[in-house]
Amino acid sequence: MTASVAWRRRRAAAAGTWRAFAANRAGLGGLGILTLIALLALLAPVITDPAGLDVIHATGKPLQPPTGAFLLGTDVDGRSVALLTLWGARVSLLVGLSATILSVFIGTIAGIAAAHFGGWVSAILLRFTDFFLVLPSLVLAIALSSVLPQGVATIILAVGVTSWPTTARLVRAQTLTIESRPYIERAKALGGGHWHIIGKHVLPGVLPLVLANTTLVVGNSIIAESTLSFLGLGDPTVVSWGSMLQRALSSGAVTGGAWWYLLPPGLAIVAVVLGFTLVSRALETVINPRLSGERQ
Repeated sequence: MTASVAWRRRRAAAAGTWRAFAANRAGLGGLGILTLIALLALLAPVITDPAGLDVIHATGKPLQPPTGAFLLGTDVDGRSVALLTLWGARVSLLVGLSATILSVFIGTIAGIAAAHFGGWVSAILLRFTDFFLVLPSLVLAIALSSVLPQGVATIILAVGVTSWPTTARLVRAQTLTIESRPYIERAKALGGGHWHIIGKHVLPGVLPLVLANTTLVVGNSIIAESTLSFLGLGDPTVVSWGSMLQRALSSGAVTGGAWWYLLPPGLAIVAVVLGFTLVSRALETVINPRLSGERQ
């Protein structure tokens, strides 16, 4: 009976959260943008022929402007830019989401542990956090990508292990706020252990803030992946938006005025980052309604 009541309350809370989010038009617009791009990325093998990604099967002329056969023109090898953009979305989104999951996981664990246990545990974790905060995350990611073998997994690891400190600081502050409340003291007085307090009280209170922060971190991770690929540190055999920009620059598309080779991946990155930013802002407003009045 108690479990069923708890589930009903959770469903009611989720429904209330969705209604509050749906009332934010900017958030719905961002969600629509992300849904469209995700569907196109998932359906890329169905609506396109992946054989066109191979230079051997290229049927167009190098750097051909948009035509009826190639709506977004061709690249320096004669491949369809539209095809490359669709398949590049799969890699960019995969790296962005995977790196974000790794980053948020590390940051959440570190933040909760530093706030809950305190003492020497907090001192050590905070020193590590300060170290990563002082050094630019992109520089550390470039260093890791240069040392480790080139590949998608390396970029995920490089972005994930260098972008967690902000999440850790945010989660630590929220955990300290939660653990200062009276019901935490009552739980400790009744014999609640560390795992009980963290799992039953701290983590549920921290998750909404983590979710809102995650949507913002995804956009940053996609930008980081694009930057690393643009610098030539990604997998040269995999098509991503960053590698498309790097290829366009190195092939002379910029000086040659081949705008159709530059705009699609650049606008795709802007659209995805904008979508995640709008969703993140909307979630922040749902979590803290006072922000709604401040932003008006």
